[in-house]
Amino acid sequence: MLWKRGIKPMIARRGVAHGSGLGKVRWVVERAFVWLHQFKRLRIRYERRADLHQGLLELACSLICLRRLRTVR
Repeated sequence: MLWKRGIKPMIARRGVAHGSGLGKVRWVVERAFVWLHQFKRLRIRYERRADLHQGLLELACSLICLRRLRTVR
């Protein structure tokens, strides 16, 4: 499914030098996880149904985007 959307995995292989640029991508992903973990219901998954968890995840992403847009102005 990811390949269809043009998303390619960037997994560090053994023996690859540190200057490969993977740290920049990793930092962006880790920062996004920190933003999502500010929402307690996402940090500890209380929902048993996947559709409810997905809905809360999308709501959290929307709130994060809204907050980021407010600080840009």
